[in-house]
Amino acid sequence: MKSIFSIQWLSSIQPRKQRKFRANAPLHIKGSFLSAKLSKELQEKQKTRSVRVRTGDKVKVLRGQFKGKTGTVDRVDINKERIYVSGVETVKKEGGKVPYPLHASNVMITSLAQDKRRFKKSAAASSKPRGDA
Repeated sequence: MKSIFSIQWLSSIQPRKQRKFRANAPLHIKGSFLSAKLSKELQEKQKTRSVRVRTGDKVKVLRGQFKGKTGTVDRVDINKERIYVSGVETVKKEGGKVPYPLHASNVMITSLAQDKRRFKKSAAASSKPRGDA
């Protein structure tokens, strides 16, 4: 693999090259690593299985020490590929609380933040009449 990021590079068996691909990816591609699966109801409604996590989405944690907790996404860190959910925090030795970073693949989106542009393409495609020839 080249030293600079290239989208033409597709895959490798070597884990070091996979890590390098993710680490050197530009932010607009790192954002695509932050997609999470949708709940059953949202899958049927949106006609897709996963979508990128955004601030304001309500999520349920599926893995780790906070499994089962629900909350809204407070912050999305694209650089570190982590999301921060309200109510998911660790306690420091001094007694303070710190938000716990989660990977987006370990959460399930239960409710989407209201945004007109989020599913604009899919809504236009579904309203278009299909020709059954």
